[in-house]
Parts: sequence; structure tokens; C-alpha cells
Amino acid sequence: MSMKDKDIRYHSSHWGTFSARNENGRLEITPFEKDPDPSKILANIPAALDHPARLSKPLIRRCWLEDGPGPDTRRGEDDYIEMEWDRALDLAASELKRLGAGPEQPAEGPVAGSRVFGGSYGWSSAGRFHHAQSQVHRFLNSTFGGYVRSVDTYSSAAGETLLSLVWGPAMKLARDHPTWQEIAEETELLIAFGGLAMRNLETSPGGISRHTARSSLQAAAERGCEFVSISPLGDDFTDLPNVTRVAPRPATDVALMLGMAWQLHASGQVDHAYLERFTTGYDRFEAYLLGKTDGVEKTPEWAATICGVPAERIIELAEQAASKRTHIAVAYSLQRSQYGEEPVWMALTLTAMLGQYPLPGAGFSYALGSISSVGKPPLAVPLPTLHQGTNRVDDFIPVARIAELLLHPGKRYTYKGETRSYADIRLVYWAGGNPFHHHQDLEKLRRAFSRPDTIIINESVSTASTRYADIIFPATITAEREDIGAGSNDPFLVPMQRLTEARNGARDDYDIFTELAARLGCKELFTEGRSSRQWLHHMYTRTQQALSERNMPAPDFDDFMQGGILELPTSSAPGGIARFHQDPDAFPLNTPSGKIEIGSDRVARSELPGHPAWVEPDEWLGGEQAKTHRFQLVANQPKGKLHSQLDFGATSMAQKLKGREVARLHPDDAKALGVNAGDVIRLWNGRGAVLAAVGISDQLLPSVVQLSTGAWYAPQELEGSGITCVNGNPNILTSDAGASDLSQGCAGQLSLVSIEKWEGAVPEVVPHEKMIRICRR
Repeated sequence: MSMKDKDIRYHSSHWGTFSARNENGRLEITPFEKDPDPSKILANIPAALDHPARLSKPLIRRCWLEDGPGPDTRRGEDDYIEMEWDRALDLAASELKRLGAGPEQPAEGPVAGSRVFGGSYGWSSAGRFHHAQSQVHRFLNSTFGGYVRSVDTYSSAAGETLLSLVWGPAMKLARDHPTWQEIAEETELLIAFGGLAMRNLETSPGGISRHTARSSLQAAAERGCEFVSISPLGDDFTDLPNVTRVAPRPATDVALMLGMAWQLHASGQVDHAYLERFTTGYDRFEAYLLGKTDGVEKTPEWAATICGVPAERIIELAEQAASKRTHIAVAYSLQRSQYGEEPVWMALTLTAMLGQYPLPGAGFSYALGSISSVGKPPLAVPLPTLHQGTNRVDDFIPVARIAELLLHPGKRYTYKGETRSYADIRLVYWAGGNPFHHHQDLEKLRRAFSRPDTIIINESVSTASTRYADIIFPATITAEREDIGAGSNDPFLVPMQRLTEARNGARDDYDIFTELAARLGCKELFTEGRSSRQWLHHMYTRTQQALSERNMPAPDFDDFMQGGILELPTSSAPGGIARFHQDPDAFPLNTPSGKIEIGSDRVARSELPGHPAWVEPDEWLGGEQAKTHRFQLVANQPKGKLHSQLDFGATSMAQKLKGREVARLHPDDAKALGVNAGDVIRLWNGRGAVLAAVGISDQLLPSVVQLSTGAWYAPQELEGSGITCVNGNPNILTSDAGASDLSQGCAGQLSLVSIEKWEGAVPEVVPHEKMIRICRR
């Protein structure tokens, strides 16, 4: 596409690169011409420009304004006063000063930021400068000397923490191996625990220019590669001619893998030479596998009683894996549950037992089916990034422990074997995220958000989270800003050109923080004397110089921003996994032994066994709690949007029924409940209740109900139901207990619930624009 047409501009998003034309205030979007499989989520973007949920003036919560800062149970129920920018910024700056912000932070010792939590989940923009997470963290470092931060992610904390102890840095190694090209050309059997859902592969932090997963799988299928999708959801894998589907009970994949491992041992197909050279601790695991430590052999028959997959099928799967060049992929979904570390560790162990890890197209992968930046060659040049400054507060929480942090200051907990305690947080500053989407047990989170003195949020729309803020600053959206789009392992640098003028009143996060920093006497420290445009130029120089050194096109900054998308070189150098298998002595893994640890003393110091094992979770269909709540809820990632972002967009709304989220049931369960497609049902357990529309599908196991996350939380007190989310957010039902005391990871994928048909008048869905009550003066 030629840029001679000045009405056409380039931009980027987490679900794809695109060009756009602004026609009378409405965006016409065209996917990147080199993208073979563009995401339909791009169609959500136009609604963001002028949706009624957009915020245009700063808002102050009435009771905070009248009564002053402090813990307040009225958060979530109060209304908001519109205010002019200068007055709102003055109020916020005054409160920040009261809490210790300013240039007088001591050179040594505690700083004011030790009582500040900097919240952000980083998904607000694919741009590297207007990345809200970087902006809020840089601001807090500049004004408070730092902040209490979070580590890990809601998506992958349990698996990533475990792998960091027994394998190495999970995301770095996951991006090393394998590539989609290897899958397409070399793999003979791909076993996907948790499936390979295309909806997950549409998105990536920093953007994605080419969606290649589907075409790679199709190429592998045409070559004769076979696929096994292991998931309670039959449609968790794209339709291909060589796919077989195995449906274990949710949360029982470890038992199935153990049955496979026992069969490999019994049939003499374990590669002991590989285990001796590249792993440590297999003897401990083998003793457990054969029942020498607990008296129970983990036979296929034993596994079948737990996972519901016939023993014959488990044996067949083990034999199939041993006879072909096999790749074992584990999706994030498996570890988003209690003891979610175990299926990831067990899959790694099963791979090691096969001994094929060094072969192209074989081995183990974590996240191949969960995020689109995995499976692509790494870049050979650095990307533009914004330095966040120095955080002098040496305190953090695992990301999914935010409610515990706010509710229980001083409480002790463990993480990676270390005993820690929660800080006493008086200020929460959030930008670029919606905790009332991605957290669990939302009624507990609501109570937690009543505890700080003050909560400030920068946000473009009135989300569920803004209901619990004291000060809301209206932020621009990505289409209203200039930026540079760049993602890990993505070979294109995108000039994100402004597609439309900012909505009246909204400001960039950078400008909001600049104004606050100026009032606090920290402007120079925060801005370093640069405007947004100057920062972009400064950041671009790093990549430009690297390209010049390679004698590759490296246009001047202005030419880049006005021109087209810039292709970046990729590296063919062996990654960490390949180097390790070439010479494990010269290139050890970052583990205590330098090898893959099938037995781990560090893990054994937690509540988990020191080797992969079946540990029965509290909420599964074979447990005691299933006698009370007989349905297993699968609260997976949504189709049609990224998390809850742009829920009001066209693609997202098309997945709903009359604006309400759809809960899918097996036909036998729908019949037993007396419900038809489109009826409204109530799902509940001891944590809360939710309303959803019925969808009926034979792609689910009986006794499984699937209700994706992403609806904007709208709790109401309903007669006979108690606190109920009428919009269909399943996280009112999910537990926020950590996966284990090793990782403290999110365990929100699986919960037990009861279901009944909703009788009587059905409450209306709360529109996005009515998440908060605004009193306009």
C-alpha cells in the first residue's frame, strides 16, 4: 500500500498491525497486507473512538471529595463529580504530597513508595512509549522513589515459577524453541495438553504483524503430522484432518501423563541415556511412578479412574508418542488452577523420558498455544523501549495476591520458598489495566479496594474498576496517539500514526503524569526535558543504530514515522535449549544442577512434592466438593476480544446473546436442567453468583460448563440470589487462592459451581457507559 494517500495511516494493536482511514470520524480498518490470517478482533477498534463509555473529564468520587481520603466501604456504590483538569490535578497532587511524594526522597533507607502499589497489566497499547505500565511505574519511581510492584502474570505464574526453578527462565526459553517452521516441517505428532486454541494465538504484547500458527499447522497436516488435542473442550484446537481429541476431566492431566509415563517404563521405551546426560532427579520420580514411595503404581488403569480417559487410550497415546517425532505442548490453561505447577512439570518430564528433545520439531514447549509471540525466530536488533527509572522499594507481591495485600498488611506468606509479608498500602495508582476483570473472587477484591486511603486510575472508559477509584483521569486511546509498535519476536517495526484527534478532554498518560510531576517538583526527573515526540525519537535511535550497523534500511526518525512499516532482521543463532543439548557442560541451564530438574529440593521445600505428582485439587469433579456443586466451570479466555478490552466492539458483542455472556453446556446437562439455548441460567457457589445465557454444545464434556472471562463486572443484590454479576463475569465465582505456596499463581481457570434456570424477570445487562454514575455540574 502506498503512503501517497495521506488519508491512510499505519497503526498497531495487540491483535494485529493494520492501516486505517478516518471517514467522517469513523475508522475503516484494513489488516496488514502481509498477515496471512488477520484477527477479527481488529473490528472492535472503531467503537472505541466515540463510544458512550468514553471519559472526557476528570472525575472525583463524591465521598472522597467531601470527607477526605481514608478507607471507605462506599467505593463501588458512590457517584462521581466531574471536574476541570487543573482542579483535579491539584487535588491529586495534594494527596500525593500528603502520602510523601516529592523530590525530597532520602538517598538511603525507606522511601515513601513503600506504601504505594503501582498497578498496571500492560495491555493498554501496543506502542512502546505510551505503554501505560511503563508510564505509571516511571512516574512512581520519579515522585515516590519507587513503589510496591507485582511479579509474574495472571496468565502463567504457576507454570512460569515452577519452570524458573527446574528449567530456566520460562518465557526466554519458550521463545527459543520450537518455531512454527519446525512444527510445519519436522513434527510427526503434536500432543497439545490444553489444546491449541486459535483465539489465544491472535494476540501478543507489543503487537503482531503476521499470524502464522494456522498456516503452519495446516502445512504440518498436509505433510502427514498427526495431532492430539487433550482438553475438556473439543473445540480447543483448530479443525484439521489429522486431529484426534481426548477429553479428560478438568484438572486431571497429570494423572493421564503419569499413566503414559508408566506405560513407557513398562514397555522399555524410556531413554535413560538422555535422562542421565540432561536431567537430574529422575530416580526420585521413578520411585513415585512405580509406587515405591506411596504404595500406588501410576498405571494407565489407575490414571483412568481419575481422568476418565480409558486405560487403553492412555496406553495407545504413550506408544504413539514413543514411535514418532513427538512434540508435547502445554497451554497456559493447565496451570491456571490449584497445583497448576504439576502438569507443566509432568509434561517436561514426559518429554525427557522420550529422549527426543534435541530433535527439530520434537521436545517440549510452554505457551506455544497461548500467545502469538512464541514460535517465531528472535529478533537480531533491540526494540525501542522506555526506561522506567529506578525502583528503590525492594518489595513486591505475586501479581494475583493484590486482594491479600490490601486486606492483610503484615500477613506472612511464602513465595518460591521465601517467607515474605504484605506491605501496608495507602495509595493505589492504576493505569492500563482492569483488575475487576482479571482477578478472581471479585467480592473479596471489592472489600480489598475499600482499604487504601486513595485509589487513582488513568482510564479511557468507565470500566468496572473505575467504580472503585477516588480520582479518575480520562486517558486517550491508542488511535489518538503517535507511537512505535514493536513486539518480541515480531519482525516489523510499525510507525503508529495518529488516526484521529483526541476525544475532547482526554489526555495522554504521559501528559497527565507530567502535570502531576510538575506539581510535585519532579517534572525534570520524570520527563528528562523531553516531549512525547522527543521520547519517541530517542527510543527509535537504539533500533536505528543497530540496523545501520547491519547495513540495513534505517530511515531517519521523521521519515520512519511518515513512511511505511520497517522490516527487522531475525536471528538464526541457536537458542538456549539448542545450546544446552549441544553441550550441557558448556551451556548449562539456569538451575542448581545446570540440567532439567525432574527432582527438585527447592520445590520440595514448598507444599508440593519434590517431583511431578498427582496432587488432588479441592475443586474438581472427582472430589468431595463436587457432591455440593456438581458442575466444573471452565473460565477460559474469551473469543472475540483480548481479556475485557473493547468489550463493546463489534466482534466482542457478536459473541453475546442480547448483550449477555453465553455459558455453554453439554446437551445432556441442558436437558437435565430443563433449559434451552438462549435461556438465562444462574451459576453460583459460596463466593457469589452470575447470570448468563445458555449455549448448548456437544464440544463439552458432561458436567462441564464454559463461561469465558471478559464481561464487565456488574454486581447487584438480587432476591434469592445474593450478590450476582448480571453481566456474566465468571470471576465472581472463581477462587483467588494461590495455585500453591510455591508460586502463589492465579488458579482462576477451574471452579465448582451449581446451575439452575433463572425464573422470573431477568435483570437487564448493565451497559458499559453506566458502570459509574456521573453527576455533571
